[in-house]
Formats: sequence, C-alpha cells, structure tokens
Amino acid sequence: MNFYNRRRINNHVNPAPLKTFIFNWGKSCLICGYCNLIIKERNGVSFYQFPNLVKFTNIRHGIFTRKGGFSKNPYQSLNVSYDLGDDETNVKQNRNIVSQCLDEKELVFAKQVHGTNIIKFIENKKDYIQEISDTPLVGDAMITNIPGKNLVVQIADCQSIFMYDPVVGVIANVHSGWRGSINNITSHAILMMKKKFGCNPPDIVASISPSLGPCCSEFINFKKEIPKKFWEYRDGSNHFDFWSATRDQLNDAGVLSENIYLSRICTKCSKDLFFSYRGEGVTGRFAAVIGLK
Repeated sequence: MNFYNRRRINNHVNPAPLKTFIFNWGKSCLICGYCNLIIKERNGVSFYQFPNLVKFTNIRHGIFTRKGGFSKNPYQSLNVSYDLGDDETNVKQNRNIVSQCLDEKELVFAKQVHGTNIIKFIENKKDYIQEISDTPLVGDAMITNIPGKNLVVQIADCQSIFMYDPVVGVIANVHSGWRGSINNITSHAILMMKKKFGCNPPDIVASISPSLGPCCSEFINFKKEIPKKFWEYRDGSNHFDFWSATRDQLNDAGVLSENIYLSRICTKCSKDLFFSYRGEGVTGRFAAVIGLK
C-alpha cells in the first residue's frame, strides 16, 4: 500500500475514517533500527503517532510527513509554513489537509524564533486573550487546557516535544532546535505547566519527534556555539546528541524516564519523508500537532 498518495481534499467533505498501522522502522531507520511508531491514514494522507500517547483517548496528535500536500519544489509537498517563500495558496491548502486529518479542529501556529517565550491559552483566564489578539503569536512553546485547540510546531530538523498531563488535562508543544536545547526551553515549559496549570512533572507524558540525529548534528565551531556543559553530548568528532540532551532535561525537570518516548528518527537521514534544513537548505516545514479533544 502506498501511504503517501496525494489526494485533493474538498473542505466540506466529512473526514474519512482513520486507518491504523503499526510501523516498525526496522532497517529503514539509520540510527536505532527498532523504532516503533504508529502510522494513521485519513483521506490518503498519513501521519505518525507515539505509542505512549496514543492510548489517551482525550487527546489527538500527529507527526505529519512532507508527503500528501500541494507545494512544489523545493517545498514539496506538505509544507505548512508561510515564512519560506512558498505559494500562500498551497500552504493554506496544506494546513487544511492537516486540520481535516485531525477532525477539522482549529490549528494554532506561532512565529518560532528559537527563543524561550511560552504562549499560554488558559480557559477562563486573562491569558486567554492572547489567542484572539490581532498581534501574531511569537514563541517557541505553547501550552493549553482548552479542548479543540491543536498546537502546531513547524519543523525541519528541530525537535517538537509533546507533553501531556492526563491528571489535570494540559498539553504542551515545544519547538527546540540546538539553541532551544542550550536555553533549556523544555524546562521553562514544564515550569510554566506547574505554575499556571497545576501540573505535577511525574504525571507528564512526553514524546520527542523525528529531528536531526547525532549522526548528522555536526557543529564545526562548537567551542564558540555550544556551552561547555553540553560537550558531554559530543561524540569523538564534532557531532552532538541533542536527543539525549532533551531526554535528560525532561528528567531533570521531573518527568519520569518511563514516561518519555524518543522517536530516534533523523530527519536529515530521512529526507524522503521529512523536511531537513541541514540536508536541503531551502525547504519546507512539516507539522507536529497535539490537542485536547
């Protein structure tokens, strides 16, 4: 079966039923060889889900690929970013495709700047005014307890870190590239989840998306760019393992190891499925989405 056939979707068509497959990356994964993600298909478009999150029936989430959209090269084809030079009509259609795969619910995007600003959508709180403001949302993490708001991170080598506290019903989506790792945006997000939403870190379930792997995360000028405390994640050359860095930051913030799922899929090694800035330069961004039902 070809999971990635492009199909034009009428905005008024009722969503097709989901088809579920267990996807064993197997020998196709150049890093781990044992990655088990769950692939779902709707309207001919496929997206991946994490084993540790799929069991929660009151959230929806998906890691979309670059397949199944309308954009042309070099953004081919499911690019969801308006900021790269892609045709805006194609991007709008691509975003509609993602929305329809997730029951046509609202998609919330932010302008990502590799900083530590955190956007909060809190039900019945003053902070909620942010989402109806005319000012574009700027930040690299979003947190909400409002059902129906699907938080989207746009990535092409950076990590999207999904977090869900099933006890209090709060989700977060964090955009973390190497600058985000250095600034520990993950810890900042968890602190905000505690402070504003009453989350308890041991209750949080976290998943780390496909992203640039240690095989391809080379920093020739690491002595100038990477703080010394991160050098423990460096291999014998100039490559850094930011997957492990994020896992450790989650642990240090109180998230239990058994609640963390690391996909271990390198986007640069998998350019046929995912956009990769390191691998392609000018390219699109794929969507990583999580929301409360």
